[in-house]
Amino acid sequence: MDTGALMVDTRDGRVGVVMGNEGPYVQLRPPQGGVEWDVPPDLLREPEPGEVLSAKVAVANARWGK
Repeated sequence: MDTGALMVDTRDGRVGVVMGNEGPYVQLRPPQGGVEWDVPPDLLREPEPGEVLSAKVAVANARWGK
């Protein structure tokens, strides 16, 4: 998994940016920033187009303070 890629945690549907690996886990961070969380790699999937768009909107909203 490439650092910076968007992925979905299938346990709860959260979309995150791949920040790296910690032991057997992939670390994700919310696209708009925040606290990282660990996900087993087999519980990740690529986001659907609508999920990518939502992530981009969240980043834009965070940038503009909304």
